[in-house]
Amino acid sequence: MPSITNTTRRPLVVSLPGNKKLRLGPLQTGQVTAKALEHPPLVEQVQAGVLEVTDGSRQKGAARAPGSGGRPPQGRSAPGGGGIQHTGDR
Repeated sequence: MPSITNTTRRPLVVSLPGNKKLRLGPLQTGQVTAKALEHPPLVEQVQAGVLEVTDGSRQKGAARAPGSGGRPPQGRSAPGGGGIQHTGDR
């Protein structure tokens, strides 16, 4: 599915077919359909350089570099963790 990226430093509201709107914050990316890429208001914003269209073929679950964020690997506790873990119904 194709993606569009807001290349500005301000929030945008992108008009899509069917009276739908996509709200994109500064430098954020959202997915649209191929049909939406032909919608005249969207085409105008792409031509003006406000939006950038990407293929969006990045696979889900692609390998990430170690230490690139997210949760720590299983078996390791977070720094400063410890103490009593509370469980059960309260």
